[in-house]
Amino acid sequence: MTKKQKKMLVRIILSSALMIGLAFLPIEGAARFILYLIPYLIIGYDILKKAVKGILNRQVFNESFLMATATIGAMIIGAAENGDYVEAIAVMLFYQVGELFQSYAVGKSRRSISELMDIRPDHANVEEGGELKMVSPDELAIGTVITVQPGEKIPIDGIVIEGCSSLNTSALTGESLPHDVSEGDEVLSGCINVSGVLKIRTTKEFGESTASKILDLVENASSRKSRSENFISRFAKIYTPAVCFSALALSVIPPLFTVLFLEGSGNWSEWIYRALSFLVASCPCALVISIPLSFFAAIGGASKEGILVKGSNYLEALAQTDHVVLDKTGTLTRGVFEVTAIYPNKLSRDKLIEYAALAEIASSHPIAKGLQRAYGSTLDRSRVNEIKETSGNGVTAIVDGRSVAVGNDKLMETLGIAHVACTDVGTVVHIAIDNEYAGCVVISDVLKPSSAKAISELKKLGIKKTVMLTGDSKAAADEVADSLGIDKTYSELLPHEKVSKLEELICAKSKKTKLAFVGDGINDAPVLSRADIGIAMGAIGSDAAIEAADVVLMDDDPLKIAKAIRISRRCLRIVHQNIGFAISIKLLSLVFVCLGAADMWIAIFADVGVMVLAVLNAIRTSFVKKS
Repeated sequence: MTKKQKKMLVRIILSSALMIGLAFLPIEGAARFILYLIPYLIIGYDILKKAVKGILNRQVFNESFLMATATIGAMIIGAAENGDYVEAIAVMLFYQVGELFQSYAVGKSRRSISELMDIRPDHANVEEGGELKMVSPDELAIGTVITVQPGEKIPIDGIVIEGCSSLNTSALTGESLPHDVSEGDEVLSGCINVSGVLKIRTTKEFGESTASKILDLVENASSRKSRSENFISRFAKIYTPAVCFSALALSVIPPLFTVLFLEGSGNWSEWIYRALSFLVASCPCALVISIPLSFFAAIGGASKEGILVKGSNYLEALAQTDHVVLDKTGTLTRGVFEVTAIYPNKLSRDKLIEYAALAEIASSHPIAKGLQRAYGSTLDRSRVNEIKETSGNGVTAIVDGRSVAVGNDKLMETLGIAHVACTDVGTVVHIAIDNEYAGCVVISDVLKPSSAKAISELKKLGIKKTVMLTGDSKAAADEVADSLGIDKTYSELLPHEKVSKLEELICAKSKKTKLAFVGDGINDAPVLSRADIGIAMGAIGSDAAIEAADVVLMDDDPLKIAKAIRISRRCLRIVHQNIGFAISIKLLSLVFVCLGAADMWIAIFADVGVMVLAVLNAIRTSFVKKS
């Protein structure tokens, strides 16, 4: 509990005790009014102060104005009639209890996000003169070598240059299992080093690191309001003055009508009392508090699962998604090319891979990396000379004194080497040694383990159409689509062609629904921006893609797409429940107050009760079911 909340609790207890104590004292007249004014001011001085400020700032019609007018009126009626001031104090007391509850609920939701997002490191360790010196992470330049001890957070994104360890990535990805890293692996800021000492060369500045970007996304999410929140803001601006003038009319018109036409006394105090009760019952706090809290809590709950939503407007749009379009490489597949078939000619399989890997020793191309991984041993650079790369075709090199060519059909044709066509799905790499065909290797992108289940879960959610857009060959794309159960595939697309195809899909769908695109590469940034909802893979995705996206999946798991949609739909259901419940109860209470069937006690119970129930319902959005 915060200091402010503790102070409010003390005020509630003190005011309640004084009100109860005064009930047993036989005091009348002005002395009674002054004594009862003490607990009233103790519990309500801040509301009165806000009301006065609102009037001075020409923002009269707010919640504080309603409460101040109602309770001051009740005090005046109490003084004029039987000296009963308990009702006015109780109204303010119940209201403040409701405010305390609401403050605690919002605070708890904020704390859960703060704890989750407590990933910004306090320092970085830089070695100077054989000793580690603590420096501020924002002082470090790109390329600085830092040391991360066991139990410390990684301060800045970088690459491991020495050591091996396990990382706790739960703050970023929601994944509880540790992630093993060693020399050459990329690591993200915010992860906790569990075991060994790591030396890391930084690849980004502190402000551009993953931890800083995540914190910025979550902190700024509330600035992007959903249509539901904007509706509540517009509703409150119209509703508040409407009920104020309605209360004024209720206090004047019925008694005036009685005096003028029925020749009665008008019973002014009764109608003023009803008008004041009407003001209390009309407070829209249940709507004003619970709707933003629902989205705030849902964004926090999604963050715990490694799903970062950049604003409540995107969360609302995600709930209306019925078309999901996906990139292939890095989204449905791991983006890691592995050798899936070896066809040697007059050589052993191991020897064929060895020559291919050595010829590609200087290349950082994914296919070259796949060949090097397939070899599995340390490559000796001294065995390789005269490496020449032909862009888009392959490489030639001298390996152990022998001429080796590794590449596609075009390279073989350029060198005049007869080769065997391979019909396997994937990238076919031909190898020739001393101008004689030595065989071929098939390299394919590997599907992510959860991709098939991800598509299945989307269909369970009622997604009408799943589409894959890729620049890969038709054969490779069709194989992936068939194995995953994707409805439609468009292959061999350039980046601008992806945008055109996406626009066609947007035009073809219903205007009432949304289309989400999921991608990871820099070439996906234009498509992510164009889609109704852009979802980026955050772990291996490019900075451009993450920047352009509306939702970021921190662990690159496509299964989280369905989870994000499920969270958003549950949030919208709860928001609509609160809107319907609060408005219906509010209208019912106002009718009863107008008819004299409910007094101020009932009005405040209805107001605070509806607010408490709506807030409790809103907090449910922060709890995400494990799937």
